[in-house]
Amino acid sequence: MMTNRRIQARRLLVPLAVVAFLVAGCGAAMDTGSTSSAPAADMSGGGAAERAAMPAAAPTMQAEGESGNTAGQDSVNPKPLQIETTERAIIYTAEMTVRATDVTKAADSAKRIVLGAGGYVAEEKSTAFSGENNAVITFKVPPARYPDVINQFGTELGKRENLHQGAQDVTGEVADVAARVKSAESALDQFRLLLSKAEKIGEILEIEREIQNRTAELESLQARQKALTEQTGMATVTLSLVAPDVVLPEPENEPGGFLKGLSTGWKALVDTVKVGLTALGVLLPWLIPGAVLWFAIRWLIRQSRRNRPTPQPIAVTPPRDPVPPKDPVKTDSTQ
Repeated sequence: MMTNRRIQARRLLVPLAVVAFLVAGCGAAMDTGSTSSAPAADMSGGGAAERAAMPAAAPTMQAEGESGNTAGQDSVNPKPLQIETTERAIIYTAEMTVRATDVTKAADSAKRIVLGAGGYVAEEKSTAFSGENNAVITFKVPPARYPDVINQFGTELGKRENLHQGAQDVTGEVADVAARVKSAESALDQFRLLLSKAEKIGEILEIEREIQNRTAELESLQARQKALTEQTGMATVTLSLVAPDVVLPEPENEPGGFLKGLSTGWKALVDTVKVGLTALGVLLPWLIPGAVLWFAIRWLIRQSRRNRPTPQPIAVTPPRDPVPPKDPVKTDSTQ
């Protein structure tokens, strides 16, 4: 009996499960329909306020999303640091030798090139005579046009023989001199203020002496500052122009070690001998008359000695011994 009842209960569970599944499906469909209809009703009424608020909220959400994306990108690919670079103060110098067919025309062309670049001629030395024709010109060129001027010298004036360039960064020195100038000016202002308030003569003299010392120091610093400004503001180019037949000295490769010491010692010996011979050449015109005069004076002294009469020796008789007195003869009174 119990077994039959269990079998019947199992048979009833299957239809009940199917009915429950169908009821649940219908309820979900009804809920979906009611949900879809509710928004439609809301759109006709209070949904207008939500529609007005949604456009305002959307940009905010979009901005937050963009900021979040930007933060994520920055964390993954950080931006490079922006480092402020100060302008460097550099002294440019160059020495250049050019072999030109016509030295005079080449010198004029070099001057036109430099003047066109905004520079000027600082110094000029030229030599022109039989067997030698050259010119040495020192130019001041703006640093921005310095490479172009060097290139034009080597291509337009003639054949470039050699070129030596140098660059020295003096940014630190320029800043140091500027700071010292500012400090010296401030100290001078303070001393002048003290001088205006001083009443005692001793204080006035001491402050004036200090002002003179500080003024001299300030002028020295200003002169150095001006020189640095000129050197960094203009590059220095020394151009040597030589004729085609001029033989240029070749650079010597000095040996090292023992050979270098031997060469240095030999050069020092040669220089010493040259200096000695030069000094002898300077003194020789004075030594010859001096020697003649010395011999003449010596000869005169000897002649004067010979002409003097020879003094006769004086005979000196030796003193005689005193003779003792004789005793008187005694006489016998009795005789």
